[in-house]
Amino acid sequence: MLRVGVTLLPLIGLTACMVGPDYVRPTIDVGVQFKESPGWKLAQPALANAPREPWWLMYRDSTLTQLMQELNVSNQNIALAEARFRQAVAVTQGARAPLLPSVTATGSATRAGAAGSTSGLSASATNNSYGLSAQATWQIDIWGSVRRNIEATDATELALAADVSGARLTAQTALALAYLQVRVLDEQRRLLTATVDAYQRALKLTQNRYNAGISGQGDVSVARTQLESTRAQLIDLEQQRAIFENAVAVLLGRAPSTFAIKAEKVPLVPPMVPVGLPSELLERRPDVAAAERRTAAANAQIGVATAAWFPNLTLNANAGYRSNDFTQWFTAPAQFWALGPQLAALIFDGGARQAQINQTRAQFDAQVAIYRQTVLTALQEVENAMVQMRVFEQEEAVQRLAVQSAQQSLRLARNQYDQGLIDYLSVAVLETTALNNERTYITLVGNRFAASVRLVASLGGGWSAEDLKRLDDSGNPTTQPSKAVPTN
Repeated sequence: MLRVGVTLLPLIGLTACMVGPDYVRPTIDVGVQFKESPGWKLAQPALANAPREPWWLMYRDSTLTQLMQELNVSNQNIALAEARFRQAVAVTQGARAPLLPSVTATGSATRAGAAGSTSGLSASATNNSYGLSAQATWQIDIWGSVRRNIEATDATELALAADVSGARLTAQTALALAYLQVRVLDEQRRLLTATVDAYQRALKLTQNRYNAGISGQGDVSVARTQLESTRAQLIDLEQQRAIFENAVAVLLGRAPSTFAIKAEKVPLVPPMVPVGLPSELLERRPDVAAAERRTAAANAQIGVATAAWFPNLTLNANAGYRSNDFTQWFTAPAQFWALGPQLAALIFDGGARQAQINQTRAQFDAQVAIYRQTVLTALQEVENAMVQMRVFEQEEAVQRLAVQSAQQSLRLARNQYDQGLIDYLSVAVLETTALNNERTYITLVGNRFAASVRLVASLGGGWSAEDLKRLDDSGNPTTQPSKAVPTN
């Protein structure tokens, strides 16, 4: 046995060798700054390691904060992503098992008999057999196939952890946008309700003027048409609000019939969102991190496929007891053992191994393309959100002036109508114009608010690749049954 062990030591030392390419993150030119960067507040790198608050707190809305807290617990898409992550943790644990020997134990007790004939008389013979053995098998990972597979499963696990954060960020963004639309519609409903009240008073005044012979029947008809048309718009808002409210309910994992958002006035003032450099986006987007980790996993699979070209070395050991007498089962003469290596190599496979290597290389190239496209899409989303923020802010300022001008024109027209200088149709046209301008202004305020939410989401929502690094460094899955999913 000593000679066998000495012979195996150099072979076991070869386990430091791993075939296949070592992973290097694919490069991509992301530019030195965003096109829309001038005038924006830059993120502070010095605060990168500071505790990060949930991103929705910057909107200072207690109802939104409460909904977000419920979302993180009850959303089904998040639950699905977390289940897939736990599955990946188990896969990683299983991938590490071949690094250690597998041991099996077998025990048996057999009673056998045979019939025969002696001098014409029937006779039978019986015998007992008892056995107890243990067998250990260890396939030495000389070429790194097992370790490359661990690299792949570990990278996939981290990719799925990033997917959890991505699913959470997607759900949070959808919730914030749907909730925002509810608040915008509440603001429009307040405007239309006040307008309906004003139009009712205008109709009554016009009716009185008609009864007094000051105004004609046409003025009464115009006032009534204006009132009923605005009422119809107010009714339409109800179904729009219900649709967004139901969307929030489903995001929270609740039946729409059991959920309602109380109408309340919320200041729609978007916060200043700090924007960093394009290169930092690679560390702040969970989808980018997930694509990069899947690229690393694909690279490791090339090593797994390459190792199939080389012979496998397996060390087998077998020991136990075997006896026909139960009382002498564990005595020295009943002992047996065997130890020896086994070297196996596939000589000819018709090109199957090379085809597998070619397949894994193609999968790696495909994953590199996915990673780079994900980065480009992330850059595009940030640029688009920044453009929207800038344009909507400019539109809001111009529209505010339009509202003020329309209201001034309406005041002058009402004075002229009260003096009998113009008919009510002229007033109604200006009232409709003023109402449309105010509704447009509210919509623009909502659009600007929504753009800020999209910008926060496109920047990663405060997430950082450091979350994955801490997760990766949290311990060996073989010694820690589970890893905590990073939250944001």
